[in-house]
Amino acid sequence: VVFGIFALTHTKSGAKCSIHSYGATVISFQNEKGVECLYRSSIAKLDGSKAIRGGIPLVFPQFGVNEANVGMPQHGFLRRSTWELMESSKYDDDDSAGVSYKLQLKDVTEARGTALWGGDDKGIDCTCVYTIKISGMKMITTLQFTNTGTKAFEFQTLQHTYFRVHEHAALDATKCYVKGLDGYHLIDKISKTESTCGSDPVIIEKLTDRVYEPPSSGGKNQVNVVVGVGNGSTVNMIASGKVDGKDVPVACVVWNPFKENAAAMSDFADDEYHDMICVEPGILSGHSLEPGKVAELCQEIQM
Repeated sequence: VVFGIFALTHTKSGAKCSIHSYGATVISFQNEKGVECLYRSSIAKLDGSKAIRGGIPLVFPQFGVNEANVGMPQHGFLRRSTWELMESSKYDDDDSAGVSYKLQLKDVTEARGTALWGGDDKGIDCTCVYTIKISGMKMITTLQFTNTGTKAFEFQTLQHTYFRVHEHAALDATKCYVKGLDGYHLIDKISKTESTCGSDPVIIEKLTDRVYEPPSSGGKNQVNVVVGVGNGSTVNMIASGKVDGKDVPVACVVWNPFKENAAAMSDFADDEYHDMICVEPGILSGHSLEPGKVAELCQEIQM
């Protein structure tokens, strides 16, 4: 397979981004000042031998591992598939520049597992379109799924965004943090505990793998967080989700592998956990998509 890396440039502002056809993975976004927004491992595999470590990997139809999807690897098949660049979607005007990628289930050759998504059930089908738009200090990435089959399916989806933390400052709580998750229901996947997130910023002090679900009292469908990324700078991330045109709650995952897990990953340089924080918006609470209907997860990053 020949993989392509498409360089999307917004001529008016000078902002640019790179998208790898494997996984339709955004592997770089530089704003109009040339500052990189996304972390990518210095030893990430770009040859299709495994999902790309960094940028914005796409997660669907499962977050992590779902026992129902027998044989499907962690996070599903989007990031393990080669997407088609939609030539007619390319544009570059005064306001922004953009491009879309498309993936149809029939073209997914690996990571489908042997259960519902394995290919035997002809009633299960979907088409995914991923649209990337950039302007001077902003990137908007929209992941859209259409159920093109005859049966409903349950799904989870995330944009697994790796933010670059400058100055190796990920463990410095004054420089790297996530603000805006107070009141969210916190599920700590390391300590196996649950609690309500207080008003203190989320910081990286140890191996961190936490899911923040919006309060069930409602009113917080969108994620709206400020991420400290070193150099005295912050990134604002806003994310929203829709299923069949209706707003649905978006959760937020915060992850940093810390020392031991970084060392254990073959495509993650041992000390680069100081250089990144994952803040990942997602639709996690078991939604079902009926035939002919559309689901959407949109992430807006403002530097």
